[in-house]
Amino acid sequence: MRSSHLILCLILVNINEVGHVCGDPTDGFTVVPLTEWNFEIQKPYDKPLEERYSFTDGIRRLWVYADDKPHEPNSTTMPRTEIRISGLDYSSGVWQFEGYGFVPNGTSGAIIVQIHGGMGHATTLILRMYEGDVRYYLRDLIATNLYDKWFRVNVIHDRDQGIVEVYLDGTLKFTTQDRGPGDLYFKCGVYAAPRT
Repeated sequence: MRSSHLILCLILVNINEVGHVCGDPTDGFTVVPLTEWNFEIQKPYDKPLEERYSFTDGIRRLWVYADDKPHEPNSTTMPRTEIRISGLDYSSGVWQFEGYGFVPNGTSGAIIVQIHGGMGHATTLILRMYEGDVRYYLRDLIATNLYDKWFRVNVIHDRDQGIVEVYLDGTLKFTTQDRGPGDLYFKCGVYAAPRT
């Protein structure tokens, strides 16, 4: 059975000072304008872009199937259609990703947001959707019942303090230590990652 995945990625914001004000997670941050150049799309290497991605009326729709190929011919990773935010890699400071997502019922095991990079690790943060629930990697439950509804996700990475916070619909849901320094950047979309 082929299952599709859907996610929307909107804006990335940055702050130059450590700390932020309570209230909306974007308070105190400065919006970083993005152009199409910042949206590097990774998709199954053997498929034309329009077979796994669309951008209409401000909504970026991304999908992948379980039997799709990886993003590069020699890759041993699982299939994905993801946006890598390019040109805004960071190694210090406080950075935030903000996006709105919609994941249809039946999508399970998909990574929807990542902070890529970290000392000794490929990633600092992975948010995965399992049966309508969002988890930090495979472990910590962050939210339930998110199938078939729009939700707002904010991820704040204070690299200087080594802290990552996850907000859903403006509410802090999860805080964890990061995985150390590295060449860090945000990704969003759908990555049909293995369960390990």
